[in-house]
Amino acid sequence: MKRHILALLVVALLPMASWAQKYACVNTEYVLSNIPDYAQAQNQINKLSENWQKEIENKFIEIDKLYKTYQQEAYLLPDNLKRKREDEIIAKEREAKDLQNKYFGPGGDLDKKREELMKPIQDRVYGAIERIAGEKGYAFIFDKSGSATVLYASAKYDISDQVLDLLGYKPAAAEPEKSANTSGGNKKGASNPEMNRPR
Repeated sequence: MKRHILALLVVALLPMASWAQKYACVNTEYVLSNIPDYAQAQNQINKLSENWQKEIENKFIEIDKLYKTYQQEAYLLPDNLKRKREDEIIAKEREAKDLQNKYFGPGGDLDKKREELMKPIQDRVYGAIERIAGEKGYAFIFDKSGSATVLYASAKYDISDQVLDLLGYKPAAAEPEKSANTSGGNKKGASNPEMNRPR
C-alpha cells in the first residue's frame, strides 16, 4: 500500500518538477551573423567554391570541344583511331567527375575546409551557451534558427545577445524576429545548417 501511495505521489509531483525547470532559446543564425570571423570564413569558403566550380566547368568545356571535334572528324578516322579518341574523351570525363567529387562530394575538400574554418567558431558559440546555461541554471536551451521546433518563444527568454556579449561581440543590427514581432514572442526562424549540433 505504501508503495502505491509513493508511486502516486511521484507521478503527481513530476509535472510540478518540470515547471520548475528554466528554459531559454538562442538564435544561432543571429549570433553567427554578428561575429566577423564567421562572415570572413563564409566568404573564404564561397571564393574557394567558386574557383573550384570554374575549374570543373573549364574541364567540361574542354571535353565538349574534344567531343565536337571528334564528331566532325569521326567519319574520316579509321576504327582504331576512333576508339583511341573516344577513350581519351571518356578518360577526361572521368577525370573531371573525380575532381568534382573530390571538391564537392561528401567528405570532400569543401566539407573539410568548412569544418576547419567554421568548427572553432561554432565551438566558441556553444561554449558560451553552455556557460550561460550553467550560470543561469537553464535546463534546456533551444536553437530557434535550427531544425528544433519552437512554435513560440518569448523575447525575454532569448539569450542570443548574452551569448554575443560573452564572446565579446556587440550586435550589428536588431534581431529580425525581435523587431518584426511586437507582441514579445518569436516564431521559429529559418534553418541554419551550419549549426546543426550537438557534436
